[in-house]
Amino acid sequence: MKDFSFEITHICKQSNARCGILHTPHGDVETPIFMPVGTLATVKFLSPEELKDLGAGIVLSNTYHLWLRPGSDIVEKAGGVQKFMNYPGPMLTDSGGFQVFSLADSRKITEEGVTFKSHLDGSKLFMSPEDSIHIQNQIGADIIMSFDECIPYPATYEYAKQSTLRTLRWAKRGKEAHQKADKQALFGIVQGSSYEDLRKMCAEELVKMDFDGYSIGGTSVGEDKETMYKMIDYAVKYLPEDKPRYLMGVGALNDLLEGISRNVDMFDCVLPTRIARHGTLMTSKGRISIKKAIYKDDFSPLDPNCDCYTCKNYTKAYLNHLYRCEEGFGSRLMSIHNIRFLTKFMEEARRAIKEDRFNDFKNDILNNMPFDERGF
Repeated sequence: MKDFSFEITHICKQSNARCGILHTPHGDVETPIFMPVGTLATVKFLSPEELKDLGAGIVLSNTYHLWLRPGSDIVEKAGGVQKFMNYPGPMLTDSGGFQVFSLADSRKITEEGVTFKSHLDGSKLFMSPEDSIHIQNQIGADIIMSFDECIPYPATYEYAKQSTLRTLRWAKRGKEAHQKADKQALFGIVQGSSYEDLRKMCAEELVKMDFDGYSIGGTSVGEDKETMYKMIDYAVKYLPEDKPRYLMGVGALNDLLEGISRNVDMFDCVLPTRIARHGTLMTSKGRISIKKAIYKDDFSPLDPNCDCYTCKNYTKAYLNHLYRCEEGFGSRLMSIHNIRFLTKFMEEARRAIKEDRFNDFKNDILNNMPFDERGF
């Protein structure tokens, strides 16, 4: 009996966007959902208790990084990643496939797997699809990913085709290697770069393998927004409606809205905590850079529409002071706010879907929020 399932609870009459519930061994979460990234079994500067208070449901950790430190065997001995980091809610691990992309200067891809250098000490490493699944079985997250190659953009058609076919072969090998299918949901990852026929082929072949859910990979790797949204379209139309869809590496508001419109259920990104550490805050009036001198004597809350601990207790002037003094407390407060901003945003998106007004919600934000070429 599998401990993972997905149900659609409402389809917006105005937009056809959907709400659902993911049932996992560590609890139920409503979708669409934004998942904070805790690369090393920690979301930088935030405690697990704070994550729960901020409305985080699923937290993502990184297979490659936990494999190197502290070692997936250590996490397994601790009783799994939830017990290791004291986070009682659902968790997801990526496959290590993104490191195939990000460590491109030091890796070699073969049919068997990927050889690359450790970013820590330069030592030689090798990961196969079977290794990736075994490591994720040890880490013990509720949802795990197939091993894939995240194709760089742009890519030639021939390169994208050969890579996508290999990703499919790796997906089959990984599924056969999965030792905890009753406890951990395994998602296939749709690749294919910007080519519609490759995305279609990849999605259809993964569906034949019958995964628990499906991820859309290879986006947010340098392509323009129009191309990115086409990539999503090319994949989603061939995925089963009764399985969850996960758009990897996306956290800008306009991208979340476009993904939800296309019936994507899950999103993750390092964006909120990464930009927080550099003094950039997501607010209901757009992004602001707290380092600017105009905030030095601004004693108003960061965002009067936000209910987070930071906005309830501290001013822009104090955040400006902490940032300029390079105080860690400033990074904590700003990370708390940015995570809460996105979890609250998704709560509002779910409410709009349930009330059959998601198009109005989406258009209001897109028309009134200041966006730049990166999004918001």
